[in-house]
Amino acid sequence: MSLLVVGSVALDSVETPFGQKEDVLGGSATFFSTSASFFSPVRVVAVVGEDFPEAHVSFLKGRGIDLEGLTRESGRTFRWKGRYGYELNEAKTLDTQLNVFQTFSPDLPASYRDTPYVFLGNIHPELQARVVDQVRDPKLVAADTMNFWIQGSRDALLKTLQRVNLLFVNDAEARQLAGEHNVVKAARAILGMGPQRVVVKRGEYGALLFEKDHIFACPAFPLAEVFDPTGAGDTFAGGFMGTVATATSGVDSAVLRRAMVMGSVMASFTVEKFSLERLREVTRPEIHARFAEFKKLTHFEDLGPLER
Repeated sequence: MSLLVVGSVALDSVETPFGQKEDVLGGSATFFSTSASFFSPVRVVAVVGEDFPEAHVSFLKGRGIDLEGLTRESGRTFRWKGRYGYELNEAKTLDTQLNVFQTFSPDLPASYRDTPYVFLGNIHPELQARVVDQVRDPKLVAADTMNFWIQGSRDALLKTLQRVNLLFVNDAEARQLAGEHNVVKAARAILGMGPQRVVVKRGEYGALLFEKDHIFACPAFPLAEVFDPTGAGDTFAGGFMGTVATATSGVDSAVLRRAMVMGSVMASFTVEKFSLERLREVTRPEIHARFAEFKKLTHFEDLGPLER
């Protein structure tokens, strides 16, 4: 089934210990939709400026991504510049230019309003709620957020959380949102805020899925070389939601666990090169092969009778 994403399409400048790139394709909606497009039809709502290269539009269309909701406005495209150290855990933001994204107010095309699966990218929670107002009877609404909104727009975020089924956050954001140091306690507190499921992203340590009565832990794929973690979280969410959108038996725990692994698979490809370079070339056989490798990583035999 179709999947809708509302978020940013940007031009990134990234520096890591292994090199740097200027004005490469980025943005939450870009990484998400590219990842999800391997599994499900994707519709994008975002804004770019007059300077946004047509080659990037062609790439997204070439992935089969529906860009009816991508508007081009007078002005410059949203730009972000960041630098990573050798640990690659978190980028130091060097420059942010919102440009046309500063006045972004998502207005869904009529053809998008019946989309069954919705992902609200990392935008102001009031804009996220505006999107929910425009969709009709979705099967699942998932959202992402960040420390900026948790601290500066908490009341609006809490209202939006009451309208979503699933929340993606990293471990630091979960602690901040819940006011709990322990991630398990934090996730359980967030479940009490509205979402029925919470996915806590933990970077190189994998991700955790929390439901009312279940916890599922998914490792990150061990890589010998990591070049650029930009967009890994959105790529994870794209692989996750794309997998969920293909489920024919409903969104149950088995589907969500498979989606967790596929999210980690897609994120593992993204970090192997800069920007979307690796996702541009990855093939479905490679994706399936790495998914199988994930199963081997965590497979073990049942414990036999314990002996003294």
